[in-house]
Amino acid sequence: MHIHPLEKKWIYVVLAVIGILLAAIFYTAIARNIHPPGHIETIDSASLHLSEEFAEDKLGVWTQPDGTIKVILVAARYGFYPRQIQIPAGTQVTFRIASADVLHGIHIPMTNMATMVVPGYVSQVTTTFPKPGEYPMLCNEYCGLGHDHMWSKVTVVAKENWPTASNVQPVGR
Repeated sequence: MHIHPLEKKWIYVVLAVIGILLAAIFYTAIARNIHPPGHIETIDSASLHLSEEFAEDKLGVWTQPDGTIKVILVAARYGFYPRQIQIPAGTQVTFRIASADVLHGIHIPMTNMATMVVPGYVSQVTTTFPKPGEYPMLCNEYCGLGHDHMWSKVTVVAKENWPTASNVQPVGR
């Protein structure tokens, strides 16, 4: 079988592009430690409000003993609860989110914070907000007729203005 020289060149170009794409995937997976989530945590969406972690009085921002921040959120038609959260700039923040009803998505524009919130599962995302400001938290998965009103506000304050004494999480939690 005879392959035209021009076709051979295009085959080599295609193989080179595939090689570059595979190298980029392996680079981000290995060197940058970016990979799909492997820790799957389930929860009963029907009794979410009765659970220990996602009970109404446990929602919000908690300072961990190591100085990191944990934010517990519930996504439900048509909002994220609590509606407003305040976190310090330059600190590692872990969002733990569960859906009370349908599939939702969380996206904070101008940041790398985005994830899907699937009913029956706990979504967890860790990020850092480098500079103070106000950021909208939007739902980016269509969740029903009130979807366009599903938002919350994240206020990032300077670290020196962060009140740690009023929101320290108990050590046993």
